[in-house]
Amino acid sequence: MSVPRITKEALKTRLEEDGGTPPVILDARLKYPYEHSTVMLPGAVRVNPDDPSAGLSTDRDVVAYDSDPEELVSAPVAAALIRKGYRAAALEGGLAAWVTAKFPTDEKDAPKQAPPKAGGLKG
Repeated sequence: MSVPRITKEALKTRLEEDGGTPPVILDARLKYPYEHSTVMLPGAVRVNPDDPSAGLSTDRDVVAYDSDPEELVSAPVAAALIRKGYRAAALEGGLAAWVTAKFPTDEKDAPKQAPPKAGGLKG
């Protein structure tokens, strides 16, 4: 199944529209990237990528994003939602594209611990 993508510019416009119903933004990042980040898209809701439809209504568009520029998590999340009757898309380029464009973000809790330093693991 080909999953629809939405560009960062198109999503930003949808979020800023007056009078329109903005899409539900799903943060579908895997646990490690999510926990070790301090930002998320404005108004995003954290979801379990294995069960993204929990608590969602089918009456609004849905945009999923992740930390991968190739949408390796968000595209399958969007595909699963489409199969369940949602109007869903993946954010093209993910969170990195949004942040690189210096678009607004919401702060989230500070990371729980720093990621391991390169070469810091001994085998």
